[in-house]
Amino acid sequence: MMRAAPSQEEVRRHNLGTLLRHIHLRGSASRAELAEGMGLNRSTIMALTSELTAAGVVREELPRDTPRRAGRPSLVVRPESTRVYVLAFDIGVDRLVAARVGLGGVILERREATRPRVPFDPDELVGALAAFTRQLVRRTDRDAVCVGAGAAFSGTVRRADGMIRYGPNLGAIDVSLGNALSRRLGLGLTVSIGNDANLGALAEHRRGIGAGCTDLIYLHGDVGIGGGIIVGGRLLDGVDGYGGEVGHMVVNPSGRRCACGSRGCLEAEIGEHALLANAGRTGAGRVGRDAVRAMVDAAARGDAAARDALHRAGDWLGLGVANLVNVFNPGMVIFGGTLRDIYLGSAAQVRSRLATSTLAAPRERVKLRTAELGDDTTLVGAAELAFSEVLDDPLEVLARLRTTAAGRLPDRSGSNA
Repeated sequence: MMRAAPSQEEVRRHNLGTLLRHIHLRGSASRAELAEGMGLNRSTIMALTSELTAAGVVREELPRDTPRRAGRPSLVVRPESTRVYVLAFDIGVDRLVAARVGLGGVILERREATRPRVPFDPDELVGALAAFTRQLVRRTDRDAVCVGAGAAFSGTVRRADGMIRYGPNLGAIDVSLGNALSRRLGLGLTVSIGNDANLGALAEHRRGIGAGCTDLIYLHGDVGIGGGIIVGGRLLDGVDGYGGEVGHMVVNPSGRRCACGSRGCLEAEIGEHALLANAGRTGAGRVGRDAVRAMVDAAARGDAAARDALHRAGDWLGLGVANLVNVFNPGMVIFGGTLRDIYLGSAAQVRSRLATSTLAAPRERVKLRTAELGDDTTLVGAAELAFSEVLDDPLEVLARLRTTAAGRLPDRSGSNA
């Protein structure tokens, strides 16, 4: 059957979302630049920007540096970053981060706390994030509206409902975190949950070193190893959202036992536990990102045990990258989290393994890079997840939120959040 042509209303909604996404991802632009970039005439752009301005998501103003020339300068369209925002959460093994992120991707305010390595307690986790949220939201202007909430989690996450199926390094199994967090925040919003590495790939693709690259792989190191894969500009996350678990790709069948139950997974060979054990740097207090970075620094200063452990990790990492390059033919592989430091300290080993273990053709154009967004990569990805709905249909989402008073804290006292 032939699909009916889109109605004028569908075209209008599509164009509104496309224009807002352009401003959100690429920053302020003149009407003339928007017309050229979207392939629309200026009168259509003017109508679209007028609607978005009336809705309070963008503003139009004269250019700040206007050259003297004949004719009226084209108005510049800017995002209303303080009036339209999302809440972003990054739930790692050792830290919790909450942030208020404005339209355009600017981090307006943040809260952060160290998470002790104790048995996973969903109620305690949700309570901590809810407390952060109330602090962040109460500091906003009265006319500001929260249009979404997103969280990055270190584990396998079911896309349909945000169920945490398995988070081995946090001890989480089948936890309905998205629903629990949505209820506790009390904002009338659904909190979208995504795997941290998948969201890291999204962030670096949209706002980081991978901007403009349609096919890339992001590898993330925390205690374990995760991966996110962008193919043709879209996240490849599988039928249920579990795609990208490259940390459990077996690279050494007779290797170390992994938390997942297998042997010789990439995570088991180059994750935090293996790396510190091989360097002889285990013991009280020697855990987390700081411990891994201290080991990499020690290797650079000539510590033989640290250097050997780092080079060994680089060899396994290179083998994992080689497998991914052969399978996906990416234009770029990006190293984030602790893998950023591990790669910088073992680049020679990674590149050597890549040269000997990949086909020549897919290897020709691949670039190896480190995450441009640093330790905020997964947090930025959570914010982009939260913005998804309003960018798809801005006016409908804003109308719904303002009608239901969602996106604002209820006026109540004595909250246990």
